[in-house]
Amino acid sequence: METRTKRKKSKKWWILTPFIILFVIILAIGGYAWSIINNVEDTFNTRMHDPIESIDTEKVTKKTEDAEPLNILLLGVDQRGNDSGRSDALMVLTLKPEKEEMQLISIPRDTRTLIAGKGFEDKINHAYAFGGADMSVQTVQNFLDIEIDYFVRINMEGLKELVDEVGAITVQNEIEWNDGKYEFTKGPVQMDGDKTLAYVRMRKQDPAGDFGRTDRQRKVIQAIIDQGANVANVTKVDEMIDIMGNNMSTSLDFNNMKSLLSGYSNTRRNMNSYQMQGSGTTIDGIYYYIVPNEEITKVREMIVN
Repeated sequence: METRTKRKKSKKWWILTPFIILFVIILAIGGYAWSIINNVEDTFNTRMHDPIESIDTEKVTKKTEDAEPLNILLLGVDQRGNDSGRSDALMVLTLKPEKEEMQLISIPRDTRTLIAGKGFEDKINHAYAFGGADMSVQTVQNFLDIEIDYFVRINMEGLKELVDEVGAITVQNEIEWNDGKYEFTKGPVQMDGDKTLAYVRMRKQDPAGDFGRTDRQRKVIQAIIDQGANVANVTKVDEMIDIMGNNMSTSLDFNNMKSLLSGYSNTRRNMNSYQMQGSGTTIDGIYYYIVPNEEITKVREMIVN
């Protein structure tokens, strides 16, 4: 049995999702970014924009324009080759502009729940393998009894390309391990794209399991942003946008993103991060993470209120 919870406040809200990489880089380089606005808009609307049936686009657009609270499902997908992949990271990001607050709820990937449209219980991350972002959105909505307004999906392979584009990154590594190809020592570790993927994918040698992997993913994203926002990388914005276009999809269109930039920027002032609590168990030889009903109710209240 395993139980682990993590909650913290931070103004570094942008380290929490690859979508925010583009969001922050645009802010960081200011005028230059807007001089290439046509490329950004084209990439968003023709390559990244992916509307799905379970999200009412007109209703959500009005909520965004009116600066109402929003729930965004973040999906980190580890897709390799022709495999559709599974959502190894699931987070609900809630933006509350009136409170100038942002809240991130992490859902353990092995959480056992009813899969929308399938009629049986399975690991929540399997919803993506069964029915893509649409089924993931429906499953999370049913699990937490909330409304999802947008989703953002990124293939973790995109992290490799981003790292190679901005140059080697350095992270502060907390545990020591060797995967047979790379050796990771405690302290500062410099990594290229391939080594970065090995760093974020490792799970079995981490005493914290998935929770440790989530922390490492956050460190990598922060390091990519630090590198990407450097003046030396300003001229690489086109290339970074192109990588995003190849590895990311979202129900946001470009106008939605502009509304978030203008109406929700102050939510970064107060950041709350919470990991859903439960315990691990084995059912029919398969490991699951069981989140009790009272915890689900608690998290729903955190999101809604």
